[in-house]
Amino acid sequence: MPIPDFQTLMLPVLKFAESRDEHSLSEATEFLADEYSLSDEEKNQLLPSGRQPVFYNRVGWARTYLKQAGILGLTRRNYLRITERGQEVLQSNPDRIDMKYLEQFPEYVEFKERKREPKKDDEKPTSSEELSPEESLDDSYSRIRVDLAKELLDNILRSSPAFFEQLVVELLVKMGYGGSRAEAARAVGRSGDEGIDGIIDEDRLGLDTIYIQAKRWTDNPVGRSEIQKFVGALQGKRARKGIFITASRFTDQARDYTSSIETKVVLIDGKRLADLMIDHGVGVSTVAKYELKRLDSDYFIDTLE
Repeated sequence: MPIPDFQTLMLPVLKFAESRDEHSLSEATEFLADEYSLSDEEKNQLLPSGRQPVFYNRVGWARTYLKQAGILGLTRRNYLRITERGQEVLQSNPDRIDMKYLEQFPEYVEFKERKREPKKDDEKPTSSEELSPEESLDDSYSRIRVDLAKELLDNILRSSPAFFEQLVVELLVKMGYGGSRAEAARAVGRSGDEGIDGIIDEDRLGLDTIYIQAKRWTDNPVGRSEIQKFVGALQGKRARKGIFITASRFTDQARDYTSSIETKVVLIDGKRLADLMIDHGVGVSTVAKYELKRLDSDYFIDTLE
């Protein structure tokens, strides 16, 4: 079944806390995962940022909204306990608790007004209310990243083959290969046209060598025959490792072939190339940085009644 959104989880979280005991967020998450019969894959599914499991994040946000309405109490960081109001809510036997339901509580309305930013009359919400605030932020980041990756790839495809080779070297150096850029750049083209476009050291000491093939193809995918030629060139150099980079894509047969041979050949297609460029700051510049912070409940623990 799909992972429940954080509003759907509000009532189950409250029912979990019904005993009045203090419970950790991890306990609640494990209990509810079993209640919803989530698979291991669903329980381990991460947010786009990779920082946290989606289900844990949604349980956490359900707890946060219930707390803002005075239904759950704050005891210490990542813990929860039901309040008197929470007990009264359960006694009323609601079918569902969501943000609309919470609007009956003045504390939540105040929280909502603090949280809301002014919008133009014709401005539509940018994300579904099924997403937690953190998921909405991650979703926006993911969409921006996808658009940026496409823009990068479009520019790569309009570049010259020589520029593409230099881009590949720049990226590999940023990833920690080849020592300095100057040293790595001199390696390009040294080996002639024997199916190898460049050579780069695997580490700054030059303990091992990696051979590179760079194909700035646009429409046609790279097939098994091209990979076989590259592997043959590697064997001719008694090389054990190679990287085949294309702005296009690889066929399934090409990928199957590399997984069945002893020589280690890493395939990097256009999509992965763009992602690596973003991750390592090649061809992109930083516009803004945001720090996502949470309340440190432990800091306020001695002030709680």
